Amino acid sequence: MYKVLMLPRDTDTRPLRQALWAHRIGHRFTENEDGYTLWLADPRQHDELMQLLERWQRGEPLISKYQRRHRQLTGSPLAKPFAIAPVTATLMALCLLVFALMAVLGDLVIALMTIVPVAVVGGSLSLGSLGETVASGQVWRLISPAFLHFGWMHLIFNMLWLWYFGRQIEALHGSRRMLALFGISALGGNLAQYATGTVLFGGMSGVDFALLGYVWLMSRRAPQSGFFVPQMLVVFMLGWMVFTMTDFAAAVGFGNVANEAHLGGLAVGLVMGWYYSSRAKGSTD
Repeated sequence: MYKVLMLPRDTDTRPLRQALWAHRIGHRFTENEDGYTLWLADPRQHDELMQLLERWQRGEPLISKYQRRHRQLTGSPLAKPFAIAPVTATLMALCLLVFALMAVLGDLVIALMTIVPVAVVGGSLSLGSLGETVASGQVWRLISPAFLHFGWMHLIFNMLWLWYFGRQIEALHGSRRMLALFGISALGGNLAQYATGTVLFGGMSGVDFALLGYVWLMSRRAPQSGFFVPQMLVVFMLGWMVFTMTDFAAAVGFGNVANEAHLGGLAVGLVMGWYYSSRAKGSTD
C-alpha cells in the first residue's frame, strides 16, 4: 500500500469512497486521531486516482451519468447489495430462502439438498450413493449442501464472512471470479466432507474459508491487487477451524462441525489464490 494523502476527521469521504470502488481503484482508508489516511494499492493507478481527487476537491461529479442512473434504479436498501456484489448477494439470498423453507417444510428440504438422497425405509435411514446420484441427473446435490444451515447462529456467521470477503472479491476481480470460487470451493468442500462418510452436513463455511484463503494470499503475494484482510482475522478464523476439530469443541456444544468441508474449501481457496496472485505478480514484473 502507498500513502496518498491525509484528510481531516470532519471530511465526508463517502462520495470519494464510492467513486474509487466504481472505478475499481484498489485502496484503503485508515483512521486515527488526526483524521483519515488514503492508501493506494497499485501505483499504476496513481494518475487516475489523482484525477479523481482533483475533481472531488473541486466539487465535480465523480460518477458518470450511467452509474448515477444505475444507482437510482438500485437505490432501495434491499437492492443495493445486488448492485454492489451481485453474486455474493444472490448466494446470501438463496441461503436465507432455503433457511425459511426449512422452517416451513422441515426435513423435506434437507432431503432434497443433501449430497446424496436420504430417506427413511422400514424405520432406518437409507442413503443413496454418489455415483447413482450423479448418474440420475441430480448433479445439483454436489453444490446444494452449501445452502443448508441448521440454526440462526450458523447462518448469521456464515453470511457475515461471505459478505465480507465476497464483496471484496467482486469489487476487485469481478463477479465471474467470485462465482468460480464459490462453485469450485463448494464442490471441493462437499466432496471432502462426503469422503469421510458423512451425508447430513451443510453450510457456507467451506466457501467462506476458501474466500479467506484467496483474499489472504492475494493480499500477501500481490499487495498491488488491492486486497486486504486483517491479520488478526486470519488468525481468528484459522484458530476457530482448529478449535472445532478438538474434543473440547464438542464438550462445550460445538459438535457435529463439517471440519473436512472447511479444510477442503480452504485448500481450494489457497490453490486459486496462489495461481491468481502468481499471475498478478507476473504482470507487474
